[in-house]
Amino acid sequence: MSHCPSSRLLRSGLILLGLVASGALAAPNASAGPTPHKCDSRANNTAKKLLPCIQTADLWQHMMDFQAIADANPGPDGHPSRNSGEPGYLASVRYVAKKMQQAGYTTTVQTYKFPYSSFVGTPSLKVTAPTPADFTLGETWNPATSNGTADADVVPAGGIILPPTPTPSSASGCTAADFAGFPAGKIALIQRGTCNFGVKVLNAQAAGAGGVLIFNEGQPGRTGLLGGGTLVDADSNPINPTIPVGFITFETGQQLVQDFKGGKAPHAKLEVHSITDPNRDDYNLIAESKGGDPNHVVVVDAHLDAIFGAGMLDNASGSATILDIAEQMRKVTPRNKLRFIWFGGEELGLLGSAYYVDNLPRAELAKIGYDLDADVTATKNGDWAVLDPAANDLFGGSPPPFPANVYAPSLVARDQAVDYLDSIFKNHIFFSPVGTDAFNFNVAGVPASGVLTGQDCCKTAEEVSLFGGFTGNFEGNVPGTDGGCVDNPFRWCDNLSNNDPGVLTFMSRAFANQVIHMAFATDLSSPIDTSPQKRQLIARGTTQSRGLHAR
Repeated sequence: MSHCPSSRLLRSGLILLGLVASGALAAPNASAGPTPHKCDSRANNTAKKLLPCIQTADLWQHMMDFQAIADANPGPDGHPSRNSGEPGYLASVRYVAKKMQQAGYTTTVQTYKFPYSSFVGTPSLKVTAPTPADFTLGETWNPATSNGTADADVVPAGGIILPPTPTPSSASGCTAADFAGFPAGKIALIQRGTCNFGVKVLNAQAAGAGGVLIFNEGQPGRTGLLGGGTLVDADSNPINPTIPVGFITFETGQQLVQDFKGGKAPHAKLEVHSITDPNRDDYNLIAESKGGDPNHVVVVDAHLDAIFGAGMLDNASGSATILDIAEQMRKVTPRNKLRFIWFGGEELGLLGSAYYVDNLPRAELAKIGYDLDADVTATKNGDWAVLDPAANDLFGGSPPPFPANVYAPSLVARDQAVDYLDSIFKNHIFFSPVGTDAFNFNVAGVPASGVLTGQDCCKTAEEVSLFGGFTGNFEGNVPGTDGGCVDNPFRWCDNLSNNDPGVLTFMSRAFANQVIHMAFATDLSSPIDTSPQKRQLIARGTTQSRGLHAR
């Protein structure tokens, strides 16, 4: 689930549709469900047959297998990983491909290129004078993609404005003049503002600085810790400086400036190592049912990639959901062709689904009548959510301008998930597809829905009133308010224990109810009416950039 951690819960319009039992589906009784042998021996071609066969043991086995893959394939940082561009992701692709082939599906792998980066080992920052302090990754500092070690005094660059003006005004580090006479080898202290962070770093590097620390500017909303990641230059091209770069809070930066001016000679040790590859391979795995009308296709997708580690909640859970459904439907001959897709690069900006949609010939895109997306399906302290393109997005924004004829058809599958949740007496809310792979289908004119359970972060009191649990986030058995495991670098805690098998089971069944009904829908046509240029225009207005700018 590709969302900005600091804003993903600025949502509005939580919609409670009540605890209304629909009667369309009987609530499954786990203790009285069919045996695995019975499920395997029959064609699960109705909701009544399919849903009870979506069982915890099968789902959890896939989850354990994904965790084992991550454990066996550490990334360059030394931690278990299923990140795009790393061995654990490719092993995940091969695992799913083998399972789907064994179930009788035809599989293909679609390869595309993307800009890869990763830290090597664990970055570190220590201030050794005038007051010694160790900084904590992700809490008191963040590294940028860069390379080097600096053990030197910290010297402010030109252009720093303290106290800060009421509105952003600092252009510290944006020109070479800000480094006139800068002592070679020292760590440059630069204030946020005006130009891209990469511009500031390149100027510091050209002036002979041994490292860079960038602190927030100081206005309301611009005081906390800035996120790390890839730096970009004036043209928004990624760079990998040959000196280490870190981000610190306004308070820390202000104190270092004061120490310098007071003659206390602040001294720091900054170490960051990383690798970049502008053209690394990434993969989408595609598996099609043998039966079904090839002119009327239902895409069933989840993103297979992780970010910052094993990615077991986000999104091994959704990947396990669609894999188990596909296995349980292996003997089904659907009316409409089922195309199961495990996308790569979702966490980096919906890269895999964007590549897939944008590179389909228009005639083939027009055959896709529906998309169903499973993105995070096992949150312990979560929400039971259904995708609806008319819902406000997770960043607090209004629905994006999808083609008008996307909205009404998307409600068909939306309400199928609602029917199931109602039948087991579960509340629900609606989420926008923004930040999920369904977004790229919606902007292309394809109706879409799906399910998700929210991230392990920042649950509000209003959500607690609907779904129980508690405010804050859930990591293992410890509630807190530090932002959770998902999408947070340097915690490496989105592991198997970050998932609830019971939630995984009933949300997978809600999703299966969508899949089985759309597989046999009699009126499935894709209302494609937007050009690639229009799709790109919508996408530019609603997706998040991963490059580090000065905002």
